[in-house]
Amino acid sequence: MELKAILLDQKAMMRTLTRISHEIIEKNKGVENIVLVGIKRRGVPLAYRIADIIEKIEGTKVEVGRVDITLYRDDLSALENQPIINNKDVEVDIKGKKVILVDDVLYTGRTARAAIDAVIDCGRPEAIQLAVLVDRGHRELPIRADYVGKNVPTAKSELVSVKVSEIDEVDSVSIYE
Repeated sequence: MELKAILLDQKAMMRTLTRISHEIIEKNKGVENIVLVGIKRRGVPLAYRIADIIEKIEGTKVEVGRVDITLYRDDLSALENQPIINNKDVEVDIKGKKVILVDDVLYTGRTARAAIDAVIDCGRPEAIQLAVLVDRGHRELPIRADYVGKNVPTAKSELVSVKVSEIDEVDSVSIYE
């Protein structure tokens, strides 16, 4: 695949996450009763970054959990022959809380739907919201993000690549064709 464009560099990614953090605080009238849950893989470090930014702004630490949705995907057969059994526990108490799922890219909506299923299996939250760094369109399910870093119209043949320093040693969002 060939690089088409770099959408966000390290500084732009930080500005975007800061804006999302402010929007979360504003929409929820503070951060009381909020839990961030990162969707593995790259949603997890993004959730921790948002929690750090919120703590700097509000002076309140927000709990962060993680969810691995492998077993909840409805397209498992297309992913691999034998599903990997992963822990569905989100590692934080979500009962009666406002859960904000955090992911890197919103595409078909299937990952978000699977994450919602996994969260609900762990308890009944007051509400579930979705924060994504990039919304690239092409939804197959009626899912939309409450907080979007960047809307990027893409062709289905294009690839949106999010890199985070915690995993990839660099922060960037790029499109490949």
